[in-house]
Amino acid sequence: MKNLILLAALLLLGSTLFGQTKAVNPKAIGPLKVVAGDGMLPANDIVKNLALSQDLSVFYNFLKTANLALTFQSRGPITIFVPVNGAFQNLPGGRLDSLMKPSHFWELTRILSYHAIPGWLKAKDIEKQINKNKGMATFTTLTGNKLTAKIDANRNIVLIDENGGESIINRFDIEQNNGMLHVVTKVLLPKAKVI
Repeated sequence: MKNLILLAALLLLGSTLFGQTKAVNPKAIGPLKVVAGDGMLPANDIVKNLALSQDLSVFYNFLKTANLALTFQSRGPITIFVPVNGAFQNLPGGRLDSLMKPSHFWELTRILSYHAIPGWLKAKDIEKQINKNKGMATFTTLTGNKLTAKIDANRNIVLIDENGGESIINRFDIEQNNGMLHVVTKVLLPKAKVI
């Protein structure tokens, strides 16, 4: 029994030190409780934990720029899908720089809010919705726009934005005191609104 506990502790320490580099199937290993090396704590709210994460610093900086910190510090619960820093480099040319400009404030606000769903959703809850709805589940984000989820051939949960862009949940079930955080591989984009 002591050896089993020691092995579990070593595995947890190893995953914390070296992180995860590929997408993980929640059904294969069960829910993760921490993001490798980030130091996130379940007692913190979403914003406080994002501030601790080096891998998610671009999203955190955008959150501050868009004055959305109070929204994501609210009591919630909120489920948020946060793109890793590298995901922002995959945006169309010049889009990343333009989002930081004051003239694009509302566009940035919409994009960030599109990554959040009211309520508390673990990976298993998303999977249940997908299975219940014959392979595709639709969720309404804080913007009022739709986000679709499916399970791919590798058993990863894939989020599909309104433009057909796909993003894999590669770290999941990271508990916050006001919701649930999942890390995704790409930025999700709502359809542009015609004004």
